[in-house]
Amino acid sequence: MSQPEKTASDHRSAMSVTDLAADHPESRFDRALQWVPRILSSKPHIVVLMMLGIYLIVLPVIGIAVSAKSELIGGNYTNVTSDIGACIAAGGTLHLVNQGRKRQKVDAERLRLLTEVHTLLHHLHPDAAAAISSRTPPPAP
Repeated sequence: MSQPEKTASDHRSAMSVTDLAADHPESRFDRALQWVPRILSSKPHIVVLMMLGIYLIVLPVIGIAVSAKSELIGGNYTNVTSDIGACIAAGGTLHLVNQGRKRQKVDAERLRLLTEVHTLLHHLHPDAAAAISSRTPPPAP
């Protein structure tokens, strides 16, 4: 007996992180949103946030005055640290998505090889294959 076909609702309920990050988004807006995690987790963005943290957090702590306008535009300790946290989360998500895609490719290759071996074994030993499918022991050689 074969397994019943999965419906679209079954597939949606069992979506993985990789499924959520579709390879071909439907709208232009979706395509633009796919760049947000890449930009947030990029090295230049993290370096800029670190420099902003030094300017807005470290300099005032050691006694160097930072203008109120700079603090208003650049944010404060909470803003800078939450931005760095968002970068870390975005980078982690991208890593998980990439690992999931690699794992899917490896699993697809394993399935292909297993199917080829199965077909080859059925071709080389049809009697044993028939015995296995009918659940009877194969004939003695």
